[in-house]
Amino acid sequence: MGLLDELLGGLARSGLGQPMGRPASQAGGAMGGVLVALLPVVLSMLASRRGVAGSGGGPGASGGGGGLGDLLDQFRQQGFGPQADSWVGRGANLPISPDVISQVFGKDRLAQIAAQAGVSQEEAAAGLSQVLPEVVDHVTPDGQVPDLDALGGSVDALQRRLGR
Repeated sequence: MGLLDELLGGLARSGLGQPMGRPASQAGGAMGGVLVALLPVVLSMLASRRGVAGSGGGPGASGGGGGLGDLLDQFRQQGFGPQADSWVGRGANLPISPDVISQVFGKDRLAQIAAQAGVSQEEAAAGLSQVLPEVVDHVTPDGQVPDLDALGGSVDALQRRLGR
């Protein structure tokens, strides 16, 4: 079972929307709370029609993947294409470190993500390094970046599972 399924299962068992300071047994510890806080931000990024850094190619970049395509392109441009491609492709997801997340997103964008999620930049980088590969893998079940409509449907389905 992947991290995303474990996280979603934990959310279903413990209830969503509880404060991040709840006991560790209810959300997989402090990192579980960070992942819960980051998941809606990540889903929003993937479904976005603008680039991950806010200045990338338009919705047509990477075969119409929108936010997801732009996000993957950002990783590729920074030299982490094999990792990003493994999240889309079938098979094991290659890990990515929090330092790489910080490098790819940059200080300003990471600060924005952290503020949206209500976590520190360090927590955001660590959480994104865990949740991004799983979420991207989940929304690309056929091993390809879906078109924007299909991606939107997949993100909507994940958000429904989260009760959002």
